[in-house]
Amino acid sequence: MSGPIQSIERAAAILRLLSGRSRRLGVVEMAGQLGLPKGTVHGILRTLQSVGFVEQDRDSGKYQLGAALLHIGSSYLDANELRTRALNWADALATQSGESVRIGTLHEKQVLIVHHVFRPDDSRQALEVGSLVPVHASALGKALLAHHRYLLADLGSGPLPSYTPATITDVKRLGHELEEISGRGWASEVGDLFPGVASIAAPIEDRRGVIAGAISISGPIERLCESTVPRGELVGYVMETARTVSRELGAIPW
Repeated sequence: MSGPIQSIERAAAILRLLSGRSRRLGVVEMAGQLGLPKGTVHGILRTLQSVGFVEQDRDSGKYQLGAALLHIGSSYLDANELRTRALNWADALATQSGESVRIGTLHEKQVLIVHHVFRPDDSRQALEVGSLVPVHASALGKALLAHHRYLLADLGSGPLPSYTPATITDVKRLGHELEEISGRGWASEVGDLFPGVASIAAPIEDRRGVIAGAISISGPIERLCESTVPRGELVGYVMETARTVSRELGAIPW
């Protein structure tokens, strides 16, 4: 049996990098993060650009995911039952809470955003469908990890990546928080991933009794929290929406 094709592995690594937190990167940045020669990265990017999988910004010269790849991704997402069942309820949660809504599932030790509803105002916002966020620094990730505890060991025993001073980087401390989340049924992050931004999430269960995903609202800390404690009415909105979507997926009603 032949082994993996190196060029395809490298192309996949570049696409994963562009789908992460910094979704527009230059050749030098990507080469440094991937440990590859700049010429190799540039050659792969030219090929990916020729088929529409990446695009280059004319002003900065940096690269981002292209429309062709996003179209392929949306075909998968449209077929994803979780997203399909949750569409209307996610819209309702955004209206009810006045905040943006995200639905995520576990993907390679990260959270894949499969649906994103903009905050219902006229502010400028970027669509995050298809992006990946860290499990340990997001409310969505914590809500999922609390019900898939075996994945905690996969994160390793050393310090976890830090994004802000509020990020939990100690695995043992994260484990204690996951126990609390499992008991109360919802998760939060207050400035863990982005300074000044808070999020509240609750898990979604499918007909097999498996936690298939999670739904969250996100916004400024001063709107979502009293000091650093999530507002009770917003927690209630998120939990009720998660229960409703779970029922849509065939889970036993609470």
